[in-house]
Amino acid sequence: MNTHTRASSARVTRIARRRAQAGREREYEERLREMLAKMSAHKGFLGGDVIPPEVPDGEYQIVTRFASEAELDEWDRSAARAHCLERLREVAEGEPEFRKMSGLEAWFEPAVVPASMHPPRARMALVTWLGIFPTVSFFLWFVAPWLQGLPFLLRTALLTALIVMTMTWLVMPRLTRLMRGWLNPARRD
Repeated sequence: MNTHTRASSARVTRIARRRAQAGREREYEERLREMLAKMSAHKGFLGGDVIPPEVPDGEYQIVTRFASEAELDEWDRSAARAHCLERLREVAEGEPEFRKMSGLEAWFEPAVVPASMHPPRARMALVTWLGIFPTVSFFLWFVAPWLQGLPFLLRTALLTALIVMTMTWLVMPRLTRLMRGWLNPARRD
């Protein structure tokens, strides 16, 4: 698999930020929900959230997730999206500001949602531990014996690299999706 194919097949999250026109917030939210409904019928759409502003006249955040960059690009070129954006322009201020994230970026982006919507730290810690414990145990039990002849630092570097990659692309995306209702009980998707 070449680098371009690998990059284009990774999950991608896009955040759009935009303000509604004063007094038209309800219409704006309805049109955002209509757009998410149309997105849900599109190939590769994994989910989306509308996060209202925490302060009056603040920005809405629309977080959407697609299975790949290519499928997000297909949505971006679709007539359905063009129609949705045209309808949103009628009730929004200015053009949206977009940000795309994939892989590790999504772990380290604290500003995606308001602090009031973050899961409790104890729950995040428990879910992280539920991912790390079996992953580290697997690598220590099955992989570490094969690396015994290597110098300590090289062995440690290899094991930690394998664990981080496994956690980032295999374990945490699935575990957080599985535990989403418990992590965010008020936001069941």
